[in-house]
Amino acid sequence: MKSICGRILAMATVLFALASPTWADSQAAQALAGKLASYRTYQADFIQVVVDGTGTQVQESHGNLKAKRPGLFFWEAETPFAQTIVADGKQVEVYDPDLEQVTIKDMDQQMTSTPALLLSGEVDNLEEAYRVTRPDDTPGVDDYVLEPRNADSLFLSLRLRFRDDVLSEMRLQDSLDQVSILRFENVQVNEPVADAAFTLDYPDSVDVIKSAQ
Repeated sequence: MKSICGRILAMATVLFALASPTWADSQAAQALAGKLASYRTYQADFIQVVVDGTGTQVQESHGNLKAKRPGLFFWEAETPFAQTIVADGKQVEVYDPDLEQVTIKDMDQQMTSTPALLLSGEVDNLEEAYRVTRPDDTPGVDDYVLEPRNADSLFLSLRLRFRDDVLSEMRLQDSLDQVSILRFENVQVNEPVADAAFTLDYPDSVDVIKSAQ
């Protein structure tokens, strides 16, 4: 079953229960914002595993992503279903080659706060958008847990894992109790990426649909 745009942008994954003490919200939010703000560009291959509420794996996808501040984001799922998503801070374009269809949607406030866009969007207001906590330090690993303050968020909770200051994993729980684990490989941070890399190319024969808000 294909992922919809909101789910891919949300990178649906699960929040692990925390039994250890956490930092104060503001301190954790400031520390996370500092890490993310240092990423001018971020490139990686990814493996995304989606698990349902019973713990059964329902999908595994592979692909690559690119992010560049301010506001540029590119996601390409190669298997099992090809799909490309491009965001420029104002619009999101979703190309489904199998359906021969491109959907274009303006980015509303809800979409601009999705986890994927933390790599390319504004992070100065993290504490306003999320309750951010951090488990006790583990050598070589920093985890941050984000819970949206907006009840209409596309996800319930998100966990970011950094290894040696490099984002290596995202985990998020959605409202359907689905779990996805998104692992990043071959990560490149702050390497030059041309703006032209954040464009969507498709045949003229493809149907273009502009989605209403």
